[in-house]
Amino acid sequence: MKTRCIFKSAGVAMATAVAVAISAPLYAAPDTPATDQPNPAFQKLDTDRDGYISRDEATKLRNFGQAFSEADDNRDGKLDGDEFVKAQAIYDRMRAKAYISDSVITARVKAALVKDKEVSALAVNVKTDKGIVLLSGFVETEQQARRAQEIAASITGVKSVKSNMVVKS
Repeated sequence: MKTRCIFKSAGVAMATAVAVAISAPLYAAPDTPATDQPNPAFQKLDTDRDGYISRDEATKLRNFGQAFSEADDNRDGKLDGDEFVKAQAIYDRMRAKAYISDSVITARVKAALVKDKEVSALAVNVKTDKGIVLLSGFVETEQQARRAQEIAASITGVKSVKSNMVVKS
């Protein structure tokens, strides 16, 4: 009796699976969207309208060269639509990484200023862009201004330090 019940349950399950498998293609989303919209950024860069982005056309995007090289899968010196999408993703990751790196540098400079007994961290503002640190604010002495610059320059990842600090008179 139990065996008959198990076979009956298995038969129902099998019938359900077959029905789902047969009807799935009828309700599934199409493989390609009904409207295949071209990428507006691709269209803007493709000035000669040949359907490819050349290295020369890509120079309109600042620092896009590395992303271009990585995405050019067939190494023909131009990007088709799919390669361009890949290049955009690489480019966006690179920009995000640069932003995060700048934030880390700023935090490290501020932390080092807080630890220093000679310079008041509250008096010095720190901003970082592409590894270049800009110090601003009002300090008591020229020595404090120099010390803040030394501290910033000692942080890993800092390319250069610019100072707009003003010595109070």
